[in-house]
Amino acid sequence: MTLLILGLVLFLGLHSVRIVANGTRSALVGRMGENAYKGVYSLLSLLGLVLVGRGYGDALAGAGTLWQPPAAAAHLALLLVPAGFVLVVAAYVPTGRIKAMVGHPMVLGVALWALGHILANGETANVLLFGAFLVWAALDYAASLARDRRDGVVRRSLGGKGDILAVAIGLAAALAFLGGLHRWLIGVSPLG
Repeated sequence: MTLLILGLVLFLGLHSVRIVANGTRSALVGRMGENAYKGVYSLLSLLGLVLVGRGYGDALAGAGTLWQPPAAAAHLALLLVPAGFVLVVAAYVPTGRIKAMVGHPMVLGVALWALGHILANGETANVLLFGAFLVWAALDYAASLARDRRDGVVRRSLGGKGDILAVAIGLAAALAFLGGLHRWLIGVSPLG
């Protein structure tokens, strides 16, 4: 469990710098340069992900179960996680109504993904992993919206193309995970 916690602290800690220390981030970018900062950030983030992956596997094998989720929770996860995929994709396609409406679709998508996984899994390692991502996403989303209000950010839809792409790619990715990619990567089928 220690390795999982260390990985989460490193990965989510790096991704929280903008929430708690935006001035420090700006100073580091100014001192190192944008590309060097992004390079170090990416390497440390990758290290955090590796620690999370390794620690999660170890913790899942050795930790207990907090609760047995009801079947309805697993069905709800099958709605929340694909919606999360659509939101994550919406962050990277041309601004459509989805992106204009939610403002920060990637972070909201991570929140839905994490919530869906918490609802469907009662093992201690799952609750820790997905709970950490859910708390991070909630804090990041609130901080991002507050920063937008402070800076007067207004998002306008550029039309429906971004929405069509987000829905099509997000649902295709969700179907790929349901169709076997999740089992291949994680070792468990979301369909049971």
